[in-house]
Amino acid sequence: MDVNYQSENSYPRQKVFNHSQRFIEGWYWAIPSRMLKKGEIKTVEIVGRELIIYRSTDGQLICCDAYCPHLGAHLHQGIVEDSSIRCSSHGWKFNAEGICIEIPCLDEPLPLKIKTWPIDEKYGIIWIWTGKIAQQPLPYVPELELQACASSLGKSFVKNCHPNVVMINAIDVHHFNTVNPWSREILFDKQELNYNAIKFDRTIQPGEGFWWINWIRWFCKHNIHYSICYWYGCIGIVTIGPDFLHLHIMFALRLLEGKKADIQPIFITKKYSGIFGSIVNKLILLLTKFLSIFLIKGKRRILRQISFNFQTPTRADLSVIQFVQHINKQKALNWRTWQEPIPPPPPTGANNRDVLTND
Repeated sequence: MDVNYQSENSYPRQKVFNHSQRFIEGWYWAIPSRMLKKGEIKTVEIVGRELIIYRSTDGQLICCDAYCPHLGAHLHQGIVEDSSIRCSSHGWKFNAEGICIEIPCLDEPLPLKIKTWPIDEKYGIIWIWTGKIAQQPLPYVPELELQACASSLGKSFVKNCHPNVVMINAIDVHHFNTVNPWSREILFDKQELNYNAIKFDRTIQPGEGFWWINWIRWFCKHNIHYSICYWYGCIGIVTIGPDFLHLHIMFALRLLEGKKADIQPIFITKKYSGIFGSIVNKLILLLTKFLSIFLIKGKRRILRQISFNFQTPTRADLSVIQFVQHINKQKALNWRTWQEPIPPPPPTGANNRDVLTND
C-alpha cells in the first residue's frame, strides 16, 4: 500500500483532477468514423478548441485549426483536393501538413502554416491527439493489445459531471458497499501501465458482488474478473467476466464547458474470423451493450447531482486517491488554447491542508 490515507498530505493539491479549465494531453474522441467519407470536411470542438477534420480522396485523415490564417474564413466551407484543403473565400490551398502551397493571386505562396494535429482512427472512432506529437498509442484494452478486435458503438450522451469524477465510480468502494454490501473488504490491485494509463484489478469470488455479477455467475460458478483501465483520466475500459469470456466496454469521455462530460460508449471484443466468427462477434458485442446499460443506469441520478468535495479520505478510498494522484502527475494543458499552464508561485504563509475540491 503506497498511500497513507490518514495523513493530511497523503493526496495532492488539485492540479488537473476535476478542473474546469485544464485537461491531460492525450487522445480524445472526435466523431464516429462512419460520419466522415472521402472528400468530406467536419467541424469538431475538442476541449474548447474548434477544429476541422477531413478525409482525403485516398482515405487519409487530416486535422487542423478551423480558420484560414488569411482573413479567418472557416475552412469547413473549403474544398478537399487530394490530401489538401482549399479555402472557399480566396482559394488559398494548404497541404496535409498545414503548409500553404498555393495562393491564386500570387506566383508563389507565402510562408504560412495552419496548425495541424495528430489524428487516427480505431474501434470505429476518429481520435485527435491534443499535443504536437503523439506520445502514446491509441487507447487499448490491455489484454487485447496485440490482437485483432471487433467493435461497435453505443449512443453518445452528455452528463452534468466532470469526466474525472465520472471515472471514479468504477473504483469507488464506498459506493459499491452502499448499493450492494459486499461480503468482505474490497481492495483493488493497482498497476501503472505507462505514464498515461493505470489499471485496477479485482477478482470477485462467490458470494460477493452486484446482482448482475451474480447473474453472470449463474452461468458459470467460477470467480469473476473485474478490472478498469484508465487512459488520460477520462477514458475508462471496464473488463468483466469469467476466464472463458471477458466483456470489454470503453467509455471515452471529453470535457465540455461547464464541467460536463461528453460520453461515447464503445463495445470491444477479440475478433473471431470466418462466417461463424462474425456471428460470435456480434453476439458478444450485443451482450456487452446490455451490460453497459446496467453499468450506466445505476449512475445516472448520482452523476447528475454530485458535487465533488473530497476532504475526508478513508482506507476504502485508497484506489480513488491513487487515481487522483495518477491524473495530477500527467502533463496538463489549458482549455481552448491547448497550452501548458503557467506554474503557480510556491505557497507562502500558513501550512494549509491540501484538499481535492472543485476549482
